[in-house]
Amino acid sequence: MRVLMTTKPMIKAVLLLIICTFFWGSGYPISKDALHEMNALSLVFWRFLIASSCLAIYLLVSRISLPRLPTSRWLLVIAISALGVGGFNLIVFTGLSYTNATNGALIMALSPLTTSLIGCVMLRSRPSITQCCSLLVSFVGVLLVITNGHFETLFSMEINYGDQLIFCGMLAWSAYTYFSQGISRWMPVIPYTCVGMLSGTLLVGLVCLLTPSIHPVSELLTSQAKYLVEILYIAIFGTVAGYLLWLDGVNHLGSAKASVFFNLVPIYAMLTSSLLGQAVTELQIIGIVVVILGLLLPRIVSFKRTHALEDISQQ
Repeated sequence: MRVLMTTKPMIKAVLLLIICTFFWGSGYPISKDALHEMNALSLVFWRFLIASSCLAIYLLVSRISLPRLPTSRWLLVIAISALGVGGFNLIVFTGLSYTNATNGALIMALSPLTTSLIGCVMLRSRPSITQCCSLLVSFVGVLLVITNGHFETLFSMEINYGDQLIFCGMLAWSAYTYFSQGISRWMPVIPYTCVGMLSGTLLVGLVCLLTPSIHPVSELLTSQAKYLVEILYIAIFGTVAGYLLWLDGVNHLGSAKASVFFNLVPIYAMLTSSLLGQAVTELQIIGIVVVILGLLLPRIVSFKRTHALEDISQQ
C-alpha cells in the first residue's frame, strides 16, 4: 500500500513533466514566429506580464498568501528568480532572433548534464566517468549543429551569435533548476513561481525602459491576431503552466532526475517547427539523436549495473 502511495505521485510528476516539455519545446518555434512581428524584449515583457497577472489573480482568488521568510531567504528567492526567469528568457529570446528554434532547443538539451555538474561543484564531489562521457557525447552533438558540421570554425570562433547567447541562457537555467530544488523545501511552488514571474517582469520592463528603440505597447497594438494568439500561448502554456509543472517535477523527483526530461524539448521543437513550415535539416536531426544518446548514457550504464548486480545476487 505504501509503495502505491509513493508511486502515484511519481507517475503524476513524470506525466506533468512530459506535458511541460511539450509546452516548452513547441514554444521555441512559436516564439521564433512571433519574433517576426515583435522585438525579443517586448515579447518577453508581455510574456511575463500576462503570466504574473494570471498567477497573482489565482493567488488572490485561492487566498494563498506568501510565506513569512527571513530577509536573507527573500533575497535568495528574488536573485534566483531574476537569474532563472528574467535573465534566462532575456538571453534566450534575444538568441532566437539570430538562430533557429531547433538549434535553440538542442542547446538547451545540455541542461540536464550541466545541472548535474553544478551539483557536483556545490557538493564538492567529482563527476563520474560516465557523466564526463555523457557530457562529451552530448556536447559533440550540439557542436555538430551549431558549427553546421564544420568543427574547424571553433578555432576561428565563427559560431552563430544567437547560439552563443542560448548556451549562456542554458547555464542560467541549469543554475535556476539546481537552486530551486532547495528553495522548494521552504517555499510552495505557486508563490515561488509568482515571485519569479514578477521578478522577470520588473527586470525585463526595466531593460525596455532603458532601451529607447523598444516600444512594447505600440508593438502589441499593431500586431496581427495570429501573433497575439502566439503571445498568449507562450505566456499561459509556455510560462505559467510550464514553470508550475517544472517546479512541481523538481520538487517530487529532484533537479537531476527532472532535468532528464529536457531531452524531449528538442524533439517537440523539431516537430512543431515542421508543422509551422520552419526548416529542419538532416544535420539537426542527427545532432538531436547524438545529444539524446549522450544524455541517456548514464541511465543505460546504471540500468546495466543494476541488472548485473541482480544476476550476481541470484547466483
